[in-house]
Amino acid sequence: MGKMATREAYGKALAELVAQNESVVVLDADLSKSTKTADAKKVCPERHKNMGIAEGNMMAVAAGLAAQGETVFASTFAIFAAGRAFEQIRNSICYPKLNVKVCATHAGITVGEDGASHQSVEDLALMRAIPNMTVISPCDAASTKKAVFAAAALHGPVYMRLGRLGVEDVYTEEECNFEIGKGIVIHEGKDVVIIATGYMVQQAKAACEMLREKGIEPTLIDMHTIKPIDKDLILKYAESASLVVTCEEHNVLGGLGSAVSEVLSQAMPRKMVMVGLQDTFGESGTPAELVEKYGLTAKHVCEAVVKGLE
Repeated sequence: MGKMATREAYGKALAELVAQNESVVVLDADLSKSTKTADAKKVCPERHKNMGIAEGNMMAVAAGLAAQGETVFASTFAIFAAGRAFEQIRNSICYPKLNVKVCATHAGITVGEDGASHQSVEDLALMRAIPNMTVISPCDAASTKKAVFAAAALHGPVYMRLGRLGVEDVYTEEECNFEIGKGIVIHEGKDVVIIATGYMVQQAKAACEMLREKGIEPTLIDMHTIKPIDKDLILKYAESASLVVTCEEHNVLGGLGSAVSEVLSQAMPRKMVMVGLQDTFGESGTPAELVEKYGLTAKHVCEAVVKGLE
């Protein structure tokens, strides 16, 4: 299995997409080398536009192009997309339900040394609260490629969360059964349900190996779509489990944990543990240092499960 950042997989998939689909236009806010939209520019330079360091304007231009029938992929860092351009995404893209895909890279604390100002740990909460927005957080290269093509095929606004850090493959492209709004069961167990998204899928997968050594059989679900969330899958596996654990590289307020708890509280109350940032900002440090400090490693997931089952 290989190792690739989801932003790199995004760039490669986008290059394939623009070569195949003439309706696709790519916008970037002067970060094309970092967001990897430069890959698409090499293939179709006439359909790649650098909008400069003006993220709000980029989203407004994306809305205008979409209103003319284009499928627009607009990229910048997650902190700028979800934060600085929130109003334009809300009012110009989601309110009229335009066909714009906001693909935001460098999300979460694994951005590393750039520090709290650039570590978006609120973006899932912000984006899933906007009506008409679909929210996706793929975990590896294969799921990112599938997500890009699925987003292009879906008419309407999409927010896709992508990371800077290289991550291990969870799937091969052939075995990745990606469908928007449908979680993927990586393996089944009977004692606990672990629901993870993005970077934390790999951590949760490693934690499952630790748990089996302790005699605990977990179900692991890759919940790549945060909105619309797969309610049926959550309820199916929660029914026979005494504990549900969510794992996200995001604030536990408003993200995956909140979305899962909303489903369970209304239909099937269960004890929950939320692994994620505990309502705090990040700080400057290496990704390895930060995930250790903020409790986002396989060891921390394992410990959370064991404690939750006591």
